[in-house]
Amino acid sequence: MNTKKSHEVQAMSELISSIADYCGLKQIIDVGSGKGYLSSFLSLKYGLNVYGIDSSNTNTHGAKERNRKLKKHWKLHHSPSKVDANTLALQVPKEMKVQKELKCKEDFESVLKNSLVNQELSTDVLPDFSGFAVSIIRKQEGNLHAQPLEEENLCFENGFSLLEFLPIGAIEPTSSQVFNTEVSEIRRERRNVTSKPSDSSVYSPLTSFITADSVLHDIIQDLEDCLMVGLHTCGDLAPNTLRIFASKSEVKGVCSVGCCYHLLSEEFENQHKECAQENSGFPMCRYLKEERWCCGRNARMSACLALERVAVGQGLPTESLFYRAVLQNIIKDYYGISKCDRHVGKIYSKCSSFLDYVRMSLKKLGLDESKVSEEIIMDYYEKHKPRMNELEAFNMLKVVLAPCIETLILLDRLCYLKEQEDIAWSALVKLFDPVQSPRCYAVIALKNQRDHS
Repeated sequence: MNTKKSHEVQAMSELISSIADYCGLKQIIDVGSGKGYLSSFLSLKYGLNVYGIDSSNTNTHGAKERNRKLKKHWKLHHSPSKVDANTLALQVPKEMKVQKELKCKEDFESVLKNSLVNQELSTDVLPDFSGFAVSIIRKQEGNLHAQPLEEENLCFENGFSLLEFLPIGAIEPTSSQVFNTEVSEIRRERRNVTSKPSDSSVYSPLTSFITADSVLHDIIQDLEDCLMVGLHTCGDLAPNTLRIFASKSEVKGVCSVGCCYHLLSEEFENQHKECAQENSGFPMCRYLKEERWCCGRNARMSACLALERVAVGQGLPTESLFYRAVLQNIIKDYYGISKCDRHVGKIYSKCSSFLDYVRMSLKKLGLDESKVSEEIIMDYYEKHKPRMNELEAFNMLKVVLAPCIETLILLDRLCYLKEQEDIAWSALVKLFDPVQSPRCYAVIALKNQRDHS
């Protein structure tokens, strides 16, 4: 895994393991599992039985092969005295982990002090807690599921709150919350407990195209009470994951991080159509449906931009965007094409000049290169070059507006969950470092837990 993926897998797997452990769940369904990075880690490190479902048979085959090699490597080298699971899978130095734990304690104490001043934070939309370690909550002896969860007071028989799933400092406590010194000491001890891998854990990659109407029993023969997760599920797969969670009794919890907002379907995007698309990706909640809200593809494309990366100086790919814009004008004027199903793709880095870029693009699009000479191509470049500053300013405006559009999409999903009757708790959580992983928000929800014995 690269640095970005390692960061995502570690942060998300720790949270998933905590929730599964507390709810007494052993089965995880990872939708849009891709190459199986998250699924393999959940299975090997945390001893969970994971079904990774992806629509691509190529991904499924690759995930099986990768997991086979990883499992063999794990058995040969993994032992408590030799290698820690994090060191093996993610190469996290032990010294860094110790420093991180010390920083967590300092930040937590600071949060407690600051909470006396600021008490207006909503528990539904949590502040950033990237970089914090997730508390690993072990279920105490006795039945923790006898009473259903209550949204207003998420305390259980063992005296611990559902917020213990979240990293230290993830939420500022309000004045109504009481912090007991003895309980705090117990919590600190629990943070040092880690889940251990189990020999019986299984990761099973499967190929299936998931929709809101998918019948899980047809895909997973031994389906049981489970937690449904998704790491960067593209387009409609993220909202459909939430719909499956809400409608299927076996799915007791969900932790979904979406991406690719430009691939979302919108119910009211094509207003001239009499029949709106059923189970569209946006909007989901009642209010936005009643108001017939629509973003449009350009706005959704903007939501995919990374403000935090631009803020730290990584900047925008202005020249590559300029190349593409000028190319579009050439294709429109000389080939009469306004819309095309084919895509140029990411070829800018492979080109030495604008001329090289145009030639390579035309070839990739299957267009006759002889229609435009070198002189014509360079004339277009020189003609539009003075407007590059306008393009940069326009894209900076899109970057600034990106968080607004993304927040609208994410809050729509959260409101949808709030409207469901059997859901005890739901929240929008900033799970990753946005500079490393711009799509960093997770939608998390749990259903009421009852005694099924």
